[in-house]
Amino acid sequence: MVGTSGTTAADVIAVARDGARVELSPEALDALARARETVDALAAKPEPVYGVSTGFGALATRHIGQELRTRLQRNIVRSHAAGMGPRVEREVVRALMFLRLKTVASGHTGVRPQVARAMADLLNAGITPVVHEYGSLGCSGDLAPLSHCALALMGEGDAEGPDGTVRPAAELLAAHGLAPVELREKEGLALLNGTDGMLGMLVMALADLETLYKTADVTAALSLEALLGTDKVLRPELHAIRPHPGQGAAAANMLAVLEGSGLVGHFQADEAPRVQDAYSVRCAPQVAGAGRDTMAHARLVAERELAAAVDNPVVLPDGRVESNGNFHGAPVAYVLDFLAVAAADLASIAERRTDRLLDKNRSHGLPPFLADDAGVDSGLMIAQYTQAALVSEMKRLAVPASADSIPSSAMQEDHVSMGWSAARKLRTAIGNLRRVLAVELYAATRAIELRHGLTPAPASRAVIDALRAAGVAGPGPDRFLAPELEAADAFVRDGGVVAAVERVTGPLA
Repeated sequence: MVGTSGTTAADVIAVARDGARVELSPEALDALARARETVDALAAKPEPVYGVSTGFGALATRHIGQELRTRLQRNIVRSHAAGMGPRVEREVVRALMFLRLKTVASGHTGVRPQVARAMADLLNAGITPVVHEYGSLGCSGDLAPLSHCALALMGEGDAEGPDGTVRPAAELLAAHGLAPVELREKEGLALLNGTDGMLGMLVMALADLETLYKTADVTAALSLEALLGTDKVLRPELHAIRPHPGQGAAAANMLAVLEGSGLVGHFQADEAPRVQDAYSVRCAPQVAGAGRDTMAHARLVAERELAAAVDNPVVLPDGRVESNGNFHGAPVAYVLDFLAVAAADLASIAERRTDRLLDKNRSHGLPPFLADDAGVDSGLMIAQYTQAALVSEMKRLAVPASADSIPSSAMQEDHVSMGWSAARKLRTAIGNLRRVLAVELYAATRAIELRHGLTPAPASRAVIDALRAAGVAGPGPDRFLAPELEAADAFVRDGGVVAAVERVTGPLA
């Protein structure tokens, strides 16, 4: 149910990924009707009002007569639907559409109730407009992506039907008994002017990262166990004296995974006791914890934006229609970039632990590259190469998009956020992080099974058993690795690591 006071991250996920049905609340319909009365009254006056009876951007100085206003709104959608490049994922487009409807339903945009209903109908019919990778500068919001969605409402452009087939939008509307919308004053502009694309991707990124950060705690614990490291550094009294919440949570998760391990603190007979483990092992909670705290800040920004009505101009409760700059994507862009930095560092430390597992000079008795017959077999040598390539790309993706700006619209829009670009590269970074953790999982579970005669923690055993049941085999001679790495990636993506551990430990933090 979409009301006037915004929406929640859970609702965005439900609509974007699970196809949840969308309904407008009576309160929202009333607010839409009241705001539209204000716009209609202004449209009847001879004085120009931006977005109602003027052009847009650098063309806002021209007063548009009533006879041309329908054409004006239609034209802004057509001209702004100028995206290029590959198609954007279905879940991103659905999130974008739902979040635009959220702002429209606030009653601050002046859109008619029937237009809002048409937006909900499009989502409920499973019709997803074709949106392209390139076209948004993140100011005035995600103009080109939103324009492609508005174009489908008008029965123009292409869209994907519920069966996954791309067809002309007019055909899909007709097949579902929906009529194209004819836009009136301000409505074309109101459908285009928001941060909805970048916000939708932020919400989904936070959901994915929540699982991946728990997964990273587990893979770090498995690597510590495989390297015969010490769990003393995870004790809560050590983290209490540096009270970063994320750090404490990560350490507690690792400690829970390692409970009952027969490998932790074990030393090979021919090596001296270690005073300290390497940073990549010992500092795992500090790095993962900093990322968790970054997520907490990003979540706060997302919650504020989910409660916002982002449009220009806006209809205020006292009847004024005012121009503003709330469409600027800077708040969202910054945290999208910040999350990409944190994800790159988490991947980097995971790769260092994997490399340590494979190096016979640092693995404390494991065979080179975890190979069955080193020299004849290469083991996981090239799996680590793949992991390193992913990490290297993530470092490039961590370069902030929001530090850039490029002027547009004849210097009227002379400072832009690049938030859409920040969101797009974060999605790539998250996919890479997942693959990096899958390689660490693959290596650490194999290494634990090569510690013959030593018993892993019950939670570790549960992960190993679940991974093997998912089609990822254990130690043995060289074989075609790509399918097993893909299966490990799917296991991580589906939350299998966290689920296996939590069956033993209870919920992780």
